[in-house]
Amino acid sequence: MPKFSVSRSVTIEADPATVFNKVSDYNHWTTWSPWLVAESDAKVEVSPDSNSVGSVYQWEGDVVGAGELEHMALEHGRMIEDEIRFEKPWKSQSQITFEFEQVSGGTEVTWRMNGSLPWFMFWMKPMMEPFIGMDYRRGLSMLKEWIETGTIKSKTLVVGVQMAKPFQLAGVRKTCKVQEISSVSKQAMEEAKQKLKQHGVDATGLGATAYHDFKIKKQIMEFTAGFMVDQSVDIPGIDNCSIGHTKAFRVDHIGCFGHLGNGWYAGNQNVQAKKLKKKRTPSFEIYRNANQDVPVEELVTEIYLPLK
Repeated sequence: MPKFSVSRSVTIEADPATVFNKVSDYNHWTTWSPWLVAESDAKVEVSPDSNSVGSVYQWEGDVVGAGELEHMALEHGRMIEDEIRFEKPWKSQSQITFEFEQVSGGTEVTWRMNGSLPWFMFWMKPMMEPFIGMDYRRGLSMLKEWIETGTIKSKTLVVGVQMAKPFQLAGVRKTCKVQEISSVSKQAMEEAKQKLKQHGVDATGLGATAYHDFKIKKQIMEFTAGFMVDQSVDIPGIDNCSIGHTKAFRVDHIGCFGHLGNGWYAGNQNVQAKKLKKKRTPSFEIYRNANQDVPVEELVTEIYLPLK
């Protein structure tokens, strides 16, 4: 069977014992799961003894599939060894580990998976590392925020299929790594704002980003970030992007922009689970109140995946 290996790490401002206790207790997993954002009402069951060897976490849903995790070995403050057994959409088994290391500033948590695919899924092997890697990065980001602050300032609302209104986007086109998207997008928005103002174009409209390309293996994204305008503008350094009237799958992300990946994951997983067909046109997001003085946890971003 095709084998694969994935690992991602994050530093959390807490001691190893505290982080270990949070991660080892399956009752906490629904708080920071990078998968349940796609189906918040999926069925989850945890064995009565939730944080010892033999404890089991089970899940089942139409979007997230079905399977279970079991604690195989626990070394307090140092290591968790789990076995994950998938039942749907296909059967497979992998080994999961969490390693906790004291570092300057807190605890470095490394989340690993070593597994294999069914033989008929051999063609998916090159995609497993980037796909699971993105999931792990999202999960670790939420885990970090939850442990450090006691909360996660975002939530994902799956709206469903609807008609998206057309608009004209005037912005700056950028290419960057997925992990750089937050800072590079912010930079592009500021560049667009300044260029538009310099040429007397109203830049007080809603902000938006259109995603032109995503190279999954290389984890590189190409996008245009800017502002909605009445019509295309002829300004050096400004790229115009027309979004047409289209049927789309919509997901609303409420809260911190740093967790926007949860919304995109939820949208793509629901489209796939519902067997919908995506158009070969840019997916996009609209920032409904980013230009207002609202708390981070109240920011509203609408995510649209155009459909055929």
